[in-house]
Amino acid sequence: MSQPAPRQTAAAQPAAPASGRRRLFTALAAVALLGALGAGGIYWATSMQYRELTEDAYVEGNLVQVTTQIAGTVTAIAADNTDRVAAGQELVRLSAVDAKLALARSEAALAKTVRQVRAQYASAGQMQAHADQRRAELSKVEADAGRRSRLVHSGAISGEDLAHAQEAVRGARAALAAAERQFAANHAYVDSTTVATHPDVLGAAAQVKDAYVAMVRTSVPAPVAGMVARRKVQVGQRVAAGTALMTIVPVETIWVTANFKESQLRHIRSGQPVTLTADAYGKDVVYHGKVVGQEAGTGSAFSLMPAQNATGNWIKVVQRVPVRIALEPREVAQHPLQLGLSMRVSVDTRKRDWPHPAPGAVARQSYRTEVFDLEGWAADTLVADIIAANAGDERTLARK
Repeated sequence: MSQPAPRQTAAAQPAAPASGRRRLFTALAAVALLGALGAGGIYWATSMQYRELTEDAYVEGNLVQVTTQIAGTVTAIAADNTDRVAAGQELVRLSAVDAKLALARSEAALAKTVRQVRAQYASAGQMQAHADQRRAELSKVEADAGRRSRLVHSGAISGEDLAHAQEAVRGARAALAAAERQFAANHAYVDSTTVATHPDVLGAAAQVKDAYVAMVRTSVPAPVAGMVARRKVQVGQRVAAGTALMTIVPVETIWVTANFKESQLRHIRSGQPVTLTADAYGKDVVYHGKVVGQEAGTGSAFSLMPAQNATGNWIKVVQRVPVRIALEPREVAQHPLQLGLSMRVSVDTRKRDWPHPAPGAVARQSYRTEVFDLEGWAADTLVADIIAANAGDERTLARK
C-alpha cells in the first residue's frame, strides 16, 4: 500500500524574502544615517561653527523719568500708562498761582530799577552841569583877580581888595574840584553803560527771566517720545522739585542684552550681524541687528553682593557676560517689543579679522533732548518790552 504524502505547514515556508527585506531596510537606514551625519557635518563646517547661540537674552531699553523742576500742587494729568506721547507734549500741570505772582513782582522790580537807573543818568548829567558852572565861576574870579592885581600898583584898589579876590579864586577852585569829584562819583554808576546794560537792570532782568522760567515749568513736558509707564503722581498731590512723576519708555530705541557664557566670547566682536527671534512672535518673525559691544564685567561683578571666592570651599561657576545688540528700527516698528521679553540670539562670528574688542567698530551711543532748550525763549522779549516801556529817552550818557 502506498503511503500518503506528508502535509506542509505554514511554519515550514522559506524565510528568505523577510530576511532580505530586513537587510534592505538596514542598508537604507545606514545610508540615511550617513547622509544625515554628512549633512550635519557640512552644516556645522559651513555655518554652525561660526555661530554663537543663547536663549539667555532679554529686551532692554531706556527708562526716562519725568520729573518736575519746581515744587507745586498737581492740577492736571494728561497721560497715563500705555499711552504713547510725543516729545514736548504736556504730561502734568502744576498750579501756577505762586509763579504768576512771583513773575508780577519781578516785572515791577525791573520797571522800578529801570527808572532808578534813569535817575542815576539824570543825576550824572546834573553833576556835569554843576561842574561846568563851577568852572565858569572860577574863570570869572580868576579874571577879576588878574585885573585887581594890575590895578593895585597904581593905587586904584587897596591890597585888601586884591586879597579878597585871590581868596575868591581859591574858593572857586575848591568848589570846582568838589563838583568834579561828585560828578566822577555819580558817573561811576553809569560809566560805559546804557539803561539796558546797566548792572542793576541786568540783575532785575535775570530775576524776571527766573520767574518766567518757573512759570513755564508749571507745565511738565515729555522729555522724549515713547510709551508712558509707572505713573506715580495723582491730581492734588504736592510734589517737590525732582520728584519722579512717571516713566517714559522710548520703544523705538530698545536693544537686546544677550548673556553669553564666558566660553562663547572668544570670537564675538562688535559689529557682527545677529539674527533674533522673540517668544512673543515665534520663529516666523525674525529680527536683525548687530553687536554693539560687551559689558565691562560679568553680571555677578556688578551685583549688589558680588561673589567672594577667596574662601576654602570654592565651586567654579560658568560666568556670563552681557552683550548689547542693536536692533533694526524698521523691524521693531513693524513688530513692537516690550521691555523684558525673552529673545533667542544667534551671532554670526565669521568676521573675526579685527581685534577684540573692536576699537571704533560701532559709533558711540549718545542721547539728548531739545525739549527744555526753549523754556526761556520768550523771557528776553518780555524783559526788552519792560525796559523799553520805562527807559524813556535817557538811553546813554556821554563820558566827559
